[in-house]
Amino acid sequence: MEPLTWTGSLSGLNFIFYGVVGLLILSIAISTLGSLVPTSGSRAVSADGSLAADKGASGFINMITGYLFLATVALVLVYLVGGVIMGTGAGIFGGMSRQFLPVWIALIVTFVVSITYKRKLGLYGKLFDSTVGMIGFGIVMFWVFTGIMGGLFDMLITHDSLSQVSGMKNKLPGTPLRGAEEGDYQWFLLGGDNLARDVFSRLIKGSWVVVQIAPMATIFAFMVGITLGLPAGYYGGKLDTVLSFLANLILAFPVILLFYLLVTPEIVLTGIPNYMAIFLFVFPLIFVAILLNSRFYTQPSFRTPLLIVVLGILGWLYLSLISTDGYAVPDKIWGLPAFLDGFDIDDGVLVVFVAVVFVNSPTVFRIVRGLALDIKTRDYVAAAQTRGEGPWYIMLWEILPNARGPLIVDFCLRIGYTTILLGTLGFFGLGLESESPDWGSTINAGRRLLALYPHAAIAPALSLLSLVLGLNLLADGLREESLRD
Repeated sequence: MEPLTWTGSLSGLNFIFYGVVGLLILSIAISTLGSLVPTSGSRAVSADGSLAADKGASGFINMITGYLFLATVALVLVYLVGGVIMGTGAGIFGGMSRQFLPVWIALIVTFVVSITYKRKLGLYGKLFDSTVGMIGFGIVMFWVFTGIMGGLFDMLITHDSLSQVSGMKNKLPGTPLRGAEEGDYQWFLLGGDNLARDVFSRLIKGSWVVVQIAPMATIFAFMVGITLGLPAGYYGGKLDTVLSFLANLILAFPVILLFYLLVTPEIVLTGIPNYMAIFLFVFPLIFVAILLNSRFYTQPSFRTPLLIVVLGILGWLYLSLISTDGYAVPDKIWGLPAFLDGFDIDDGVLVVFVAVVFVNSPTVFRIVRGLALDIKTRDYVAAAQTRGEGPWYIMLWEILPNARGPLIVDFCLRIGYTTILLGTLGFFGLGLESESPDWGSTINAGRRLLALYPHAAIAPALSLLSLVLGLNLLADGLREESLRD
């Protein structure tokens, strides 16, 4: 069986694609240089006084750039659609495009439903009025669907991500599988790594590691930061002084060094990460309890059963999260009995999770505290105080909703920051197992042979880059729309 080329039967389009991309880069360069030259009267002005499209040479170059960009996007779509139809007949890109078919379908359904009902979906719906926001959302959701479908349900992978295949060590992308039997996928689409494992399948599995840790750790960090930051900003005084001092104390420590300390085996053996998990993971429970109690305080017949049910479920999840083999801290503190323990988290993942929450929480605390200090002076807060509302009702149902714009934007940026931290930890071999397919570990394994076989390191590096880029674009789109809100 012959090795696959990158574009296979669609290679005839390559010359056109390279030409269009080259012209696009040239037009962007000319447009950038032209913007440095001061001109007058190059802007067209609409009848209502607002600025319209550029005119003259500048406007012409911008128009050409726009058409070239659309042509580039159209050609990329031709490669993707052709790949879905032709499979490996369209080369490596075609094979990957067909493997991602469930992801394409999920993305199309998500966009169609979201755009159809965007006027009823609040800030999320307004995101679809921003081109930058939609691009960022599309990239992020691509990796979310990939992580769920490929990492959790094994729908997208072509081979076992941990199995070593004889004769496939350091093989280039598109290499036929040696000794393939009926039912086996016939190629290593992105080649083999230094242990003869399929890079493409490890890439898919690695996305699941990122998708499950980064957003959840960020949510937990926000629960801690909001629960402590709101009272610090609202009440002020000694409470604010003590909490701010503790936050500054943690922030004063170098982040990377703090990560090193928390995930080193010697620190893990002392049980410190387990104690931190017991303390930090209880904050979502506290937050939800205060939120529901403040909202339904005047309806005790409804509030009490609701709190019992919700806190009962969350309490079980909390105990299952911190307990392993009947212990919350090994051989020191009892946890949930094994027969009630719903799930166990790998020790390495738990340590990384705790470290990420601990490092992010002080920053979120400072942001929430600053927003509370500003918003608590607004008229609607004074009106709520005049109505006799309780402090926690005002904090959670008057101040917090009006701070949602900056917090949502920070949430997106912080997930990207957390993704980079996870990649850094994996790169240095800290926290996660050495065979873990997470992108940082895969980049580290591939960098040793970078001069000879770059594919094993470049593929996960580009994946990490694209996800963080998507999160940044999504944050920009949300910021733009939240300012109009």
